[in-house]
Amino acid sequence: MINSANQPNFNLKKIDRFSLPDIKGRFGPYGGSFVPETLSNPLNELNEAYLAAKKDPNFKEKLSFLLQSFAGRPTELYYAERLSQEIGGAKIYLKREDLLHTGAHKINNALGQALLAIRMGKRRIIAETGAGQHGIATASVCAHFGLECVIYMGAEDMRRQALNVFRMRLSGAEVRGVETGSKTLKEAINEAMRDWVTNINDTHYILGSALGAHPYPGMVRDFHRVIGEETKNQFLKLQEKLPDEMIACVGGGSNAIGFFFDFLEEEDVRLIGVEAGGRSLEEGEHAARFEGGKLGVLQGCKTWILQNKDGQINQTHSVSAGLDYAAIGPEHAFYRDRNRIEYAHANDDDALNAFQLLSSKEGILPALETSHGLAYAFRRASELTSDKVVCVNLSGRGDKDAMEVARLLNKDRTFPRPL
Repeated sequence: MINSANQPNFNLKKIDRFSLPDIKGRFGPYGGSFVPETLSNPLNELNEAYLAAKKDPNFKEKLSFLLQSFAGRPTELYYAERLSQEIGGAKIYLKREDLLHTGAHKINNALGQALLAIRMGKRRIIAETGAGQHGIATASVCAHFGLECVIYMGAEDMRRQALNVFRMRLSGAEVRGVETGSKTLKEAINEAMRDWVTNINDTHYILGSALGAHPYPGMVRDFHRVIGEETKNQFLKLQEKLPDEMIACVGGGSNAIGFFFDFLEEEDVRLIGVEAGGRSLEEGEHAARFEGGKLGVLQGCKTWILQNKDGQINQTHSVSAGLDYAAIGPEHAFYRDRNRIEYAHANDDDALNAFQLLSSKEGILPALETSHGLAYAFRRASELTSDKVVCVNLSGRGDKDAMEVARLLNKDRTFPRPL
């Protein structure tokens, strides 16, 4: 089931997006740094290094060069003509982050943080991953720079994303499976933080999404801002106007906030994040934080979290490993409060249908995470007129999900039947 809402009135007139987060890492009441004392020093060191790097032309030049020569930026803005005709209504454009090296937007942030680690003299890198795209991006970047790399991944996610596990290991990373709890992303983050606490002198933690303790939410957003910057320039060049609606899937929220950030003050552009509706909206059956969450603190950050009345973190579920997480990035919560970014959800069946439809009509396999955003975009396009434009951030490609989709669609066959 896809949830839709009427477009709200914005409340951004007094907000300077570049002033967020504040010096304490706050986005209004959200964000901050809720960590044990042993992590305060490395987080402060990271913040100082990042603030210095932002002012350093050499850092910016090196990152820009790597984003072009190693990652493959800029990515294309693609008009999905056959898909648009099939859906009817608005024209559908795709921002093709799936064309990046390693197959998703995650490499933007991995490159930026790896350069910071080298700047700080840290030669050992740790990371968490759910869908595996952040893991393979981190492993690839570490191979490029000759850094030691350890990736934490829930055992259930390792099963779902076996191809990416193999790719990480081929790139020289050690992949450590996590068997506790739900064996998914939350537990992988817990283990990565435990590692960091005991190895702070030589280790940097490349957190993969726009969440966690300060400075991660703002820093990760900044490394992904290139997505929205390119999208805006490409629309102005191709059409001399901006899209009517922009839609992206939201787990922690890195691809979405990077995609949306340069459009926050463009009040004629509707911004919509799509969460994982799972099997249903019953407790433990989904990962839609704004459909059942409460304000709380998880893994260093104050934000909306799926938790019970006693404050215990709920189990989550999504067909996509990358959206299967109990908290959302604090900046998303901030802009939701101000009615600037809307949030909807798409369930497992919606995502599987969108995966098949884009594949069959355009020959583009989207990641299951991305398929949630696509499912909602198809609904919105069908409700709009042909003079409107909907742009979806195609945050990752679906090679990693193909065998899991085959299993889910038809358990007695290796591959699904042709559409």
